[in-house]
Amino acid sequence: MNILNNYYNQVLKYDFLNKFNYKSINQIPKIEKIILNFNCKSFDLKKITTAILTLELISAKKSIFTKSKKISINLKLRKGHPVGCKVILEKEKLENFLLKLLNKILPELKNFKGLRQKVYHKNSFSFSLKDLTNFDEINSNFYLFTNLPSLNITFVCSTNSVKELSFFLYSSKIPLTQI
Repeated sequence: MNILNNYYNQVLKYDFLNKFNYKSINQIPKIEKIILNFNCKSFDLKKITTAILTLELISAKKSIFTKSKKISINLKLRKGHPVGCKVILEKEKLENFLLKLLNKILPELKNFKGLRQKVYHKNSFSFSLKDLTNFDEINSNFYLFTNLPSLNITFVCSTNSVKELSFFLYSSKIPLTQI
């Protein structure tokens, strides 16, 4: 059993039952999935292939192309051209990635004071990482992964309000800054 799963079952469930009035244990929120993606904003095959390789190394899962939905003359894009890639992590891979993110990646960032939550949604929290050298998979072959765009990370939770989401993030020990 993962440490985070044990913490969720032993501590978080009771915190939520004490803070919010739930009729069933099944109503207690949890992280449903984590979405990792790169947006390249242009049809540059070299950048997109390095982004795909990076995502596959970080997540140990096959990535999916994201394609443009509109024509953009300024960016020289046609409809249907790949402009990025994404990976959706669930279950065991989600727990492993979250544990690695909280224990290794975020504490080793330079000048890290916490994640800033700019936009409040009722069930998702997003942030981006520009410095990806803290991932061991990328650091071992750093010369291959130069000029990468920032990695966007989105947590999708089963919360019903912004208040529940903020309580869930703080009690899950995700380092957030006060705005």
